[in-house]
Amino acid sequence: MSFEASSGDLPTEIDQVRYRRILRFASRHLAHAWWYELVLPRLGLQRITERTRPRRMRRFARAFHGLAVELGGLMIKVGQFMSSRLDVLPPEITAELEGLQDEVPAEAFADIRDLAERELGVPLATVFAEVESAPLAAASLGQAHAAILAPALAADVGFSRAVLKVQRPGIDGIVAVDLAALRKVGRWLSHVRLVSRRVDMPALVEEFAVTSLEEIDYLQEAANAERFRQNFAAHDGVAVPEVVWERTSRRVLTLEDVSAIKISDVDALRAAGIEPHDVALRFATVMFDQLFTHAFFHADPHPGNVFVTPRDDAEPGEWRLTFIDFGMMGEVPAGTRGALRSLLIAAATRDGRGLVAAMREVGVLLPNADASELERAMTQLFARFGGMGFAELRDVDPREFRDFGHQFSDVIRTLPFQLPENFLLIIRAISLTSGVCSTLDPKFNLWDAIEPYAQQLIREERGNVIADAASRALDAARAFMLLPSRIGTTLDRIDSGDLEIRAPQLEQRLTRVGTTGRSQTPAILFGSVLISGALIRDADAALSTVLLFASIVPLAWMIGNGFRRR
Repeated sequence: MSFEASSGDLPTEIDQVRYRRILRFASRHLAHAWWYELVLPRLGLQRITERTRPRRMRRFARAFHGLAVELGGLMIKVGQFMSSRLDVLPPEITAELEGLQDEVPAEAFADIRDLAERELGVPLATVFAEVESAPLAAASLGQAHAAILAPALAADVGFSRAVLKVQRPGIDGIVAVDLAALRKVGRWLSHVRLVSRRVDMPALVEEFAVTSLEEIDYLQEAANAERFRQNFAAHDGVAVPEVVWERTSRRVLTLEDVSAIKISDVDALRAAGIEPHDVALRFATVMFDQLFTHAFFHADPHPGNVFVTPRDDAEPGEWRLTFIDFGMMGEVPAGTRGALRSLLIAAATRDGRGLVAAMREVGVLLPNADASELERAMTQLFARFGGMGFAELRDVDPREFRDFGHQFSDVIRTLPFQLPENFLLIIRAISLTSGVCSTLDPKFNLWDAIEPYAQQLIREERGNVIADAASRALDAARAFMLLPSRIGTTLDRIDSGDLEIRAPQLEQRLTRVGTTGRSQTPAILFGSVLISGALIRDADAALSTVLLFASIVPLAWMIGNGFRRR
């Protein structure tokens, strides 16, 4: 089994051990799932599969949790993504992996200091008056330390409290090994029809790879922060930390310390006079703005990356949402952006048919799919559950969910769904947004944020339609004003025999049916001249009358030819 690192470096023995360990874990659990989910049902043992599934899911999640914590690197990122997929993964898996957000062991500060000094080219003491040795946060790819800028630097940038963010030593090699293993697993899954017909796993891994490589480039993260700040420059309710560019490199990032109330700390929010429901509503709206307006969004908005900052320069109770950690960002392509807007509008207006059409447009449902049954299913789903919040859904009889699922599971399984590129981060952002809002207020209804936003989009779409219609009307008016002169010119060319009509693509066909084609010319001229006269009757009655009488000439010719053929 060969190691497939993309960095071009020769793998070390430790790299090989890590690589093989990831693949052994994946192959063992894939074989286990294959036996229980595919083989046993074909042997008539479906009940064993269903009865053991929760226990097997918990066992897998615990095993992956242990592997991710021990290996670190991208395995933590994979686990974090799995923990956010409440929509497709069972709670036995997502609940077990939730703790991966804050469970990464810290790197020794001496190693962090050595790497930072090599990157910056100067001792830390010349840049910072103080650096805390205990990290503020230890993530899978790097860790952050509170610091105080040296007086001269603080005077230049306008603040003294800072955060020093440094990559974990050797993380480049670890990422290369992990991506090589994930690519191998992706190719394995591409041969599993149940997976390959719904998602291009190798492409999905490559999307994850691009995101991961960008996340370990702190110059890219700093540029992302500046772009995010520009997008919300006119929004008083959103803040972004300042970057100290003079002390930032690919592996070291120095920025303003904006620590405040963690967005999920409900007690602290209430103590500050801030209503958690209002925070949830603004947070959801800001995330929708990122996705549907700016098409550039924070793809990792978990509670550790968003603060609620009370404003000192405003009335009591005023506050901002402060985003940090811009390493994992996503962009929505122009075509996908319009499709996502259609998807949101259809969901907000409970339009089952529109939702299916938007799914086709966005690429989740292949164009050749017969989705009539899915349209019916979505219409019934909206009729029964549309607009309910999570708290209301919890009060619904579970048997009703089960009956609905059984009724339409066969239809949904037979349809060719797929996960388009660029959707990995979109799904992650929406999943985390929903989770944070539910934490802030268990009764929070995401529809409360979706509907006003969707109504705004509908107004914008109507405005676009009106503008487009106005443009078309203007073009028609211009053509209408030019029509008399163009018709006059055409008639002159007809009288002089200079009119030439060329259609290269039809020449062969016209050659084969030349006689028939020539016999149709009078009819075409008759119809064209007659319609032209009718169209301009209100604008120029005299010319209209002339054209109407002129249409008699080709009509007579056509009738005469008809008699001669008889």
